Amino acid sequence: MCDYSLDHTASRPAKVGDRVVSTAFTNSITRGFADIENTNVAVCLLPGTELAFDREVECDRLIGFLGTRKMERNLARFRKINLDRMHEHHDALEFPGGEVVLLTNLSPGQHATVLQLPVSSESKEPASEERVSPTTVERMALR
Repeated sequence: MCDYSLDHTASRPAKVGDRVVSTAFTNSITRGFADIENTNVAVCLLPGTELAFDREVECDRLIGFLGTRKMERNLARFRKINLDRMHEHHDALEFPGGEVVLLTNLSPGQHATVLQLPVSSESKEPASEERVSPTTVERMALR
């Protein structure tokens, strides 16, 4: 579920309503999402998971070098890319305009809320507990 280089990092699957933070993990070259309460635990997303960031998403232009760039968006959908390339990062975010950014390029310290999990193959509609209404997201952002 999480990128290949997080195999030896404690992890758990994402749940609707989770508050996560982009982070660099100890003893790993990979960045990803961690639980806000326990940043040593990677929160793994399934392709299709939708996220709402507290602010415009910022990405490093070249992992820590040359500054950052703003994506001018705060909503994104998680996806996997480059699956045929075993030793490359696969975790990415796709933005409404179609731009795709590797998760490992996200600037650390950005907070987001898991809005919706992907529809499972067993049902065509997400269960009600797999959705967070915008009102709920707004209340969470005020905390």
